[in-house]
Amino acid sequence: MTEQKATNVHWHEGEVSRADRGQLLKQKGATLWFTGLSGSGKSTVAVALEKVLYAQGRLAYRLDGDNVRLGINKNLGFSAEDRAENIRRIGEIAKLFVDAGVIVLSSFVSPYRADRDLVRKLHEDAGMDFIEVYVDVPLAEAEKRDPKGLYKKARAGQIKNFTGIDDPYEAPEKPELVLPSHQMSLEQEVEALLKLLQARGILPA
Repeated sequence: MTEQKATNVHWHEGEVSRADRGQLLKQKGATLWFTGLSGSGKSTVAVALEKVLYAQGRLAYRLDGDNVRLGINKNLGFSAEDRAENIRRIGEIAKLFVDAGVIVLSSFVSPYRADRDLVRKLHEDAGMDFIEVYVDVPLAEAEKRDPKGLYKKARAGQIKNFTGIDDPYEAPEKPELVLPSHQMSLEQEVEALLKLLQARGILPA
C-alpha cells in the first residue's frame, strides 16, 4: 500500500452527488478493466466499445497503457514495484471518472492479480462498479499477432521484464467477463459487453 505522505488533508464532499451526475448523463459510472497479454486485443475492443457507446449518446473515456505512460506515469518503468504503482494511480484516476458518472474503459496488461484486486477494492469501498474483463488469448496467438513487434524484441533480449516471456501473467480467477478474442468477432465482443452493462444497470436495458 502506498504511504500517505501529506498530512492534514481531508476529503471534501460537494453538493452535487454521483447519483445527480448519473441522472444528468442517463447512465451510471463504472470502470471496465480490460486485462490480458500484450496483443490480446484489449485496446481494440475498448476502442470499438467506446465508439458504440458514443453513437448511443453515452459518455465513456478510454484509459490506455501507452497513453498513461506518456503522461501521468512517465516516471515509471516495468519493474514489479513500478507496475504496481502504475496500476494504483490508474485505479485512482478511474475512480474520479466514475464519480463524475463516466464509463471508464481501462486497457492495461496489469499482469499481477494483487494489483487488479487493489483497484477493485478501491472501487468497491467507494460503492462503485468495477468490472474485470479478461481478454483471454493463448500466448502463441498473442505472439503471432505481435502488433508492436514487442514479443520479437523480448525474445531477442532487447526488452526485459516482458509479460509472458520473462515476467509472469496471473490470469483473473473470477472476472465478470471473459472474451476469447481469437474465437469471437469484434462485434460479438462488443455485444457481450453491452449486455453486461445493461445487466449491471450501468446502461438502461
